[in-house]
Amino acid sequence: MKMTQKLRPIMLVGTGSDVGKSMLVTGICRILKQKGFTPAPFKAQNMSLNSFVTKDGLEIGRAQAVQAEAAGISCTTEMNPVLLKPSGANKSQVILHGKPIGDQTARSYFLGNNKQELFKEVKNAFNTLQEQFNPIVLEGAGSISELNLKHRDIVNMRMAKHANADVYLVADIDRGGVFASVYGSIVLLDDDERKLIKGIIINKFRGDISLFEEGKKMIEELTNVPVLGVIPFAKDIYIEEEDSLALDTKNKAFTSGKINIAVLLLPFISNFTDFNRLEKDERVHLFYTRTREDLKKADIIIIPGSKNTIADMQFLRNAELAQEILNAYEQKKKIVGICGGFQMLGRSISDPHHVENEIQTIPGLGIIPADTIMASEKTTLQCNFKFKEYSDTCTGYEIHMGITSFEHQQKLNTVNGNSEGYYDENCWGTYIHGIFDNSVVIDDLLSDFTIEQNTTIFDYKKYKEENYDKLAIHLESNLDMDYIIRQMHS
Repeated sequence: MKMTQKLRPIMLVGTGSDVGKSMLVTGICRILKQKGFTPAPFKAQNMSLNSFVTKDGLEIGRAQAVQAEAAGISCTTEMNPVLLKPSGANKSQVILHGKPIGDQTARSYFLGNNKQELFKEVKNAFNTLQEQFNPIVLEGAGSISELNLKHRDIVNMRMAKHANADVYLVADIDRGGVFASVYGSIVLLDDDERKLIKGIIINKFRGDISLFEEGKKMIEELTNVPVLGVIPFAKDIYIEEEDSLALDTKNKAFTSGKINIAVLLLPFISNFTDFNRLEKDERVHLFYTRTREDLKKADIIIIPGSKNTIADMQFLRNAELAQEILNAYEQKKKIVGICGGFQMLGRSISDPHHVENEIQTIPGLGIIPADTIMASEKTTLQCNFKFKEYSDTCTGYEIHMGITSFEHQQKLNTVNGNSEGYYDENCWGTYIHGIFDNSVVIDDLLSDFTIEQNTTIFDYKKYKEENYDKLAIHLESNLDMDYIIRQMHS
């Protein structure tokens, strides 16, 4: 079905943070794609340490990359023109159109005069995207009724008004207070904003939905806005998480009969989606931790990426985790470092330009003969590479501001004919994110362990596609998509 009519955008906003907007946008993008539309996701401003690199070598929030994947399109910076990456107390790196423009404190970002300029950039990105796709599915951030911030808002109702979007308010019933949060969110809007609200979606419902029928009618009477769906809590649908808060639940430290892999839960952990495919391997029990006792139980220890490598290196020392990593290395356990974790494996990390930290130089773990200097220019690229001496072509991406030099290098990867990373018998490190999405890398990592396995190769891309379809079915069964589509046409 080829669409010639320009459809009104859809926008999902929330009564608060973590109500499930990102997943709903992902599912709605998939549904619209299946129905023959050409949807694209858009979030004016995202705050996340989980980012992705576009084909053009530019950086956006991971959630928008996932939503684009569900829509069957390549991600671009227009889908997330402003990305904030927390790098310290009340401090974030600001990524505009995929490139860093500097660090700002929360106060200067929210109260500074630059928000008007940022809003112009955001509107231009949306306008460009809307020329290419039909419809745009926008996502808000946090609550739509933060009265002290809304006059400088660039992501919620001001964006909805610019886009002339059909706005749908999402509430999380699992956290309680759904009547107050829905009613209060709508009542606190200005009249012109309230007119944009076309429906309410109650998300994360547990139990018998029929028991909420009366509650649904009450909300409609209170707000004079239709409740378009009550979405059951779905545990069996896998969509990549963006928020690292979910990692705290993945902390069971030991499982008998599996290869136990510990990922350090760093204060500034970034791109933890690097381990999603590895976590799905039936031979593996992967968990996140920041305790010495858990590390002692691990067969393999992974130091992940970090938005503030020096601060996280200090954390490892202060928590006595650095010594435990060194003990594990001496015991011939495998140690792996990804990006910031790779830098920590070396002898020193220096930040002469104060890119990440006020500290000039800090010692690393000293496991590999390498030194890292933080550069003012960020490296962001997608890449194909060969892992060790294997012939398979692997894929991944790089996001880092450090340049690492070696006293002598035992290369881990070959990227465009160049050496990348380092490995010895029990340790390896790399700047390449997504390295574990390649089966050859996982099989090599686990090769020293004797574990019975199914010989069927796990196809992660196929698995994700199946789950986008499952999410679409789940939403269509519980959400009035016909109403939403009719509104787009009106």
